[in-house]
Amino acid sequence: MINADFNFLKNAVADHEVIVIDGAQRIENIGITVKMLIDAKLGKQIILTRPSTLELGDSLNEPLTGRKWEHQMFPLSWKEIRGHYGFLNRLEEFLIYGMYPEVVTGSRKQKILLQLSGSYLYKDILELVNIKKPDLLLKLLNALALQVGSEVSYNELSKILGVDRITVVNYIDLLEKAFVIFRLYPFSTNQRNEITSKPKVYFYDNGIRNAIIGQFNPLKNRQNIGCLFENFIISEKIKPLSYDGFYGKFHFWRNTQQAEIDFLEIVENEISIYEIKYSPQKKVIFTKSFTEKYHPVQQITINKANFWGNSLTSPNFV
Repeated sequence: MINADFNFLKNAVADHEVIVIDGAQRIENIGITVKMLIDAKLGKQIILTRPSTLELGDSLNEPLTGRKWEHQMFPLSWKEIRGHYGFLNRLEEFLIYGMYPEVVTGSRKQKILLQLSGSYLYKDILELVNIKKPDLLLKLLNALALQVGSEVSYNELSKILGVDRITVVNYIDLLEKAFVIFRLYPFSTNQRNEITSKPKVYFYDNGIRNAIIGQFNPLKNRQNIGCLFENFIISEKIKPLSYDGFYGKFHFWRNTQQAEIDFLEIVENEISIYEIKYSPQKKVIFTKSFTEKYHPVQQITINKANFWGNSLTSPNFV
């Protein structure tokens, strides 16, 4: 079948300079076939897409070692859209409905998000991995959506869901590989009073998070504005991972005395720290427990009045 696939593709792309193969994970022997196209030196640019890191695996990676560039495609970033829309007048919309392209440009936002969270989160993931307890995955997503911005205990989740800890960890790994959530790990240099175990979990997109728990009510009727704003800002901060050349590290920090830093960004051994508060009136004091020990080069407060500036740009992308 490999030669047949190769001959078919070779003839199909003969008159085209750029070839896009959507859903490449569904094509048998796609890695070897694309390698043959590259080795044939046809002068084509070949773009393969897949919905997550769950598919393809060695069937793509091994044949194309040294012949490919990988890019992660997140929902739209604030940097990408701020030149096309107003600043603060759309913040509430982004906190509630997120920033998937079709959601940003469309009018039926709730319907689109419910379809995305249903067909993508539930159907595609379940098809790609042999999940024996699909209801458990949905309950876990709901629990994580309600804990955004809080430290997550795998042991507590296992008790809530009635399964063992390993199953919880495996399902969270799955959701992370599917780009639904990501974990932010605590920063520590092994100081005795620093918290070093529990990560925080955030969603790549606020709209998906809200769709999972069915909450699209306006901010004035919500008690969790701070959590929504924190998820929005931290997801924006990690989106530079999709650009070539970013090599920074992201963390949060807390010690046993409950002193905390919301977000740390480390680039070339230089630490920038951020406090994220929705209200500009909220007083922010960066804890001396951290600043006197680690000497951060930047101490930045992000709120709804200044979020649109360079505070959402990593140091090597200013």
